[in-house]
Amino acid sequence: MKEFPIPVRTALDVLGPGSQPAEGDGFSYLAFPRDVPTFSMPQLPEDADAASLGAARRLLAQFVEQMEGGSAPRVELSSMPANVLRVLNDSLGEGEVCVRIARRNGDGADIRIQETVFAGVWREMHLRADGGLAHDWLLACPVPPVALERAQRAATTHLPSFDAPRGAMNSPALLTEIREQVLHFRPGEAPHVINLTLLPLTPEDQAVLEQAVPVGPVAILSRGFGNCRITSTLLRNLWRVQYFNSMQTLILNTLEVVEVPEVAMAAPDDLADSRERLRELLAWMEEGGSA
Repeated sequence: MKEFPIPVRTALDVLGPGSQPAEGDGFSYLAFPRDVPTFSMPQLPEDADAASLGAARRLLAQFVEQMEGGSAPRVELSSMPANVLRVLNDSLGEGEVCVRIARRNGDGADIRIQETVFAGVWREMHLRADGGLAHDWLLACPVPPVALERAQRAATTHLPSFDAPRGAMNSPALLTEIREQVLHFRPGEAPHVINLTLLPLTPEDQAVLEQAVPVGPVAILSRGFGNCRITSTLLRNLWRVQYFNSMQTLILNTLEVVEVPEVAMAAPDDLADSRERLRELLAWMEEGGSA
């Protein structure tokens, strides 16, 4: 009979004298990230005049009322006076998520979207061909609809078949799985996630995936403890989702078949918190205007 390889410990061994670290023994633990994202109320311009502050506050008050009414408000800001716009820029700040939508084959304008410090409240800027600003929208929603619309418009459900090069091991099976999932996906279904990090992929496999699933026009960057980069593909409802640590090392690489990856969206609780914080901002602006 072989010796049992795992030591058996009784309750006295675990709880008795000598079972616990002596006083002064160092306690080992994983270091926690130093830069923890926390909400900080933006600062108002110190030299803002009362009229500009009041106009900005009235616009935001109407915006919050529409949020509380259950709608998804959208307000055009491009025609705002410069002083009012400066108050809005400083009071809304910049959050953790940005979206870039590239023009494809004359399809609309380049679009730049930046989440404010209030989760689910976005600035959506449409740029003309000459680089000028055509539209500057302030909107509240889980994710800007134009990002999904542009991703869908540029994509297809057809994944062409082609001969895999010599050295490609797992990519042919992956392409079959992707093809089936994309063809049969229906809105509202749970996401289908393919974790590429856990798969042994040769350089030839990587080349096959890049050729078969090219990137689309929508790119989303979510910053937290590290970065999460989300890119649409030219296959409908298929997204590349890549997580990087604070050293910009790729730690998780996935493909997701879903309308939009959850990590890119503001949750209902986030939007509810943003409404409350916007109310606090309005009260603060009122005090600043009456000071």
